[in-house]
Amino acid sequence: MRLARVILVVQILALGGLGLAYFIRPHEMANLSGMLLLAPAAATDVRAYYGGLQLGLAAYLLLALARLELIRGALTLLVLLYSALALARIGGLWLDGGAQQTFNLAALLLEVVSAGLAFWALRGLNRL
Repeated sequence: MRLARVILVVQILALGGLGLAYFIRPHEMANLSGMLLLAPAAATDVRAYYGGLQLGLAAYLLLALARLELIRGALTLLVLLYSALALARIGGLWLDGGAQQTFNLAALLLEVVSAGLAFWALRGLNRL
């Protein structure tokens, strides 16, 4: 249970911090991956999708910390979320020739590690 809680706290901090950063500074955050937001609608979309979605996920994980019955579901969500992101990123790297995309390679590493840790914690809970 302790590992699950630590993973949730780390994810709350990461998702909450990134969500706030994307909401407050969408242009700068988008530029990290090479995106340019050329219209106000693009900035609003980044604020909503990258900012709001991550903040919402962080809020759910925070709720799961407060309600023990939600921890298993929160870890399952993290495994599915990060696995889907990693698979989509691998597909994108393959389609777009990603050997030189250091941002995406670093993001892929983070996603694989996050999915793996959440899966490990979930297996530990299932043994209880």
